[in-house]
Amino acid sequence: MSLHEKSIAEIVAALDSKKFSCRELVSHHLDRITEANGYLNAYITVDREKALTQADAMDKARASGNAPILAGIPIAHKDIFCTKDIKTSAGSRMLDNFIAPYDATIVSKLKAAGTISLGKTNMDEFAMGSSNENSYYGPVTNPWRKDYIPGGSSGGSAAAVAARLCVAATGTDTGGSIRQPAAMCGITGIKPTYGRISRWGMIAYASSLDQAGPLTRSAEDAAILLEVMSGFDPKDSTSLNRQVPLFTQSLNNSLKGLKIGFCKEHFGKGLSSDIENAIDIAIKQFESAGASIQEIELPSSKFAIPAYYVIAPAEASANLSRYDGVRFGHRCENPVDLADMYRRSRSEGFGKEVKQRIMVGSFALSAGYYDAYYRKAQQIRRLIKNDFLAAFESVDLIIGPTTPSTAFKIGEKSDDQIEMYLQDIYTITSNLAGLPAASIPIGFSKGLPIGLQIIGNYYDEASILNLAHQYQQETNWHKMSPTAFSLEGIQPSIKP
Repeated sequence: MSLHEKSIAEIVAALDSKKFSCRELVSHHLDRITEANGYLNAYITVDREKALTQADAMDKARASGNAPILAGIPIAHKDIFCTKDIKTSAGSRMLDNFIAPYDATIVSKLKAAGTISLGKTNMDEFAMGSSNENSYYGPVTNPWRKDYIPGGSSGGSAAAVAARLCVAATGTDTGGSIRQPAAMCGITGIKPTYGRISRWGMIAYASSLDQAGPLTRSAEDAAILLEVMSGFDPKDSTSLNRQVPLFTQSLNNSLKGLKIGFCKEHFGKGLSSDIENAIDIAIKQFESAGASIQEIELPSSKFAIPAYYVIAPAEASANLSRYDGVRFGHRCENPVDLADMYRRSRSEGFGKEVKQRIMVGSFALSAGYYDAYYRKAQQIRRLIKNDFLAAFESVDLIIGPTTPSTAFKIGEKSDDQIEMYLQDIYTITSNLAGLPAASIPIGFSKGLPIGLQIIGNYYDEASILNLAHQYQQETNWHKMSPTAFSLEGIQPSIKP
């Protein structure tokens, strides 16, 4: 098996038995990035020298018997996490010159576990987007089909994992930005319960919705990383002060007696028939393993899109007010006065989508409109949470589509804002409620991956990962990789 096709557990075992070194593993992935990134545009920054230096350090640690648990595993970080002495841009011209002076908590946790960062992945600007077309550095290409989007905003991370340009990657999920690209790239992605992973050092979009999580090839890999990434952080006021479960120890629990719900409203108009058929097949797989399936109701979910696109822009307008050209970030040339510097620096630094959301958010929070829009959206948010609480009284997990369709062509929906926002129609509810949710691959439609969403009750990531792992023990969808990227060398035909 090629080095880039191994799981985290397989890599750790191979490194332990000295079948290859950390340096060989990291060099292999760096060479693949050099070959493929011109095509995919998945990475914004690659630090080869630092990665190899860290690999040598992990080889020494292994030789001395003092290696941390994930010593030598090559990963990538979404370019929304501060990484010390490396550019952290959030996919924006506004931060194109920003070198982070510290590591985000998630970065430091993974570094302490021995992982090696290959670089920073491309993303929609300030995580605002569902297609990864809103990046200052250009769109990311889906590894499965040229000229198709990988999903967003964590599209660079998803594409890098799917194309085997890293073993795993970090992402953030505000309205589906881990799960949606995971579905469109044919990999596994999980957004844990809000507060499970520290947000300290993660550039904020919408603070009450943002949550970090791993993008991996399998549920087992996700469980391994989630154990490392999770935990209380006193530097984050929203961090959960709860013991982190050993997610890997519950991956082989029986599904007998498990109650799984599905929302009938999620199946029908707007959903691709191929996706619905793939979910029906997955349901039969769950039933054959002993789980029971029952219909549930989430009546307030139909209001999720309008509520989200009031709350998220409102929080974004406040969070992004700090980017004014004064202390850091882009500053316009030769401003006439302070007001001119503010106006031009923000106009030049922010892209179109970010400007639109700032304006919507500022309007929703303005005097005379706060009660009509923002307060009403928060009331809807509470109704959505109540729907889930009621549903979880009768079921353990909820399944459904991750996206209404598979990946679409780059530029296809750029002029249709509503159609673009509807790509998150099935994922937004769990962010509004703060629930854990994952997407796993369950098939293909016309050569493009299909994702299944699994939503769990609060703090119950273990049940989500167990169901996903049990399914992946019986299927091979998660093991499939794009042909052009599955070989030892990237196929020349895909190079630009």
